[in-house]
Order: sequence, then C-alpha cells, then structure tokens
Amino acid sequence: MAQEIERKFLVDGEYKSQAFSHSRIAQGYICSARGRTVRVRIRGDKGYLTIKGAADPQGISRYEWEKEIPLAEAEELMKLCEPGLIDKTRYLVRCGNHVFEVDEFYGDNEGLVLAEVELKAVDEPFEKPGFIGQEVTGDVRYYNAQLTRHPYKSWT
Repeated sequence: MAQEIERKFLVDGEYKSQAFSHSRIAQGYICSARGRTVRVRIRGDKGYLTIKGAADPQGISRYEWEKEIPLAEAEELMKLCEPGLIDKTRYLVRCGNHVFEVDEFYGDNEGLVLAEVELKAVDEPFEKPGFIGQEVTGDVRYYNAQLTRHPYKSWT
C-alpha cells in the first residue's frame, strides 16, 4: 500500500525565481467523499487518475494510488467530475534534500498559494525555504477536494 506523507504550508514570500520547473494543472473529483477521493488531473500533456484514502488524525499521512492515463481519457473523465474544478500552476522549488511543490490557484481560489513537501517518514526533518508561512497540514479547508466545494474566495 502506497502512503503519501506530506506537510502543507501557506506561502508568504517570493518563490517563482527559485523554481526550477512549473506546469499548469487542471483537476476535478469524480468522488470527494470524506475519507476517500478519486481525482482526475491534467498536467501539461499528461493525464492522471488518483485515489486517496482518509488522512491520519494529524493530516500528514494517507493512502495514495496514482496512475498515468492517456490525455484523451483524462479529458473524458473530467466530464464526469463533480462541480468545481481546480485550476493552478505548480512551481517546483528545491530546498535542501527536498522539493517543495508551490501551487498558485486561479478562478474561485485566486489569491491562495500553498506549498507542500513530501516526506519519507512522518518525523523526517526538512529545511524550510524563506517563503514558507503558517503550517496548515491537516486543515481540511486547504484540501483541493474541499476547495472545489468551498473555494477560497468564499471564505470570510
């Protein structure tokens, strides 16, 4: 069973000049029930189907299965998704031994910028780049599936 272990942070500072790569991502959810999601993602010219399980109580670790699928199939599956799509650019920034994925959101989530770092263990130490702000790991409001139902622009 594949475990995804990650920490999530708000971004508070400049990151684009530090990025070694970036790509546009569109994604939707075929199922976004609490404890399990089925996601379709288009990143550049590739498609992906991802299934995620429930997060641990801290929101750091959860089951994740992902498979690359043909772009045409991803485009067809996007038509089956629940309302509310995610549109973002992902920037990859190296810091120490890790790569931070910085997501700049558009549309109904405009203004939100999040950074995630994937780890090999829950207690793995990592160096934080200067643009890292408040940690929001485990705060379900920042889960992409949740952002499709309750977009950042609607928060008060």
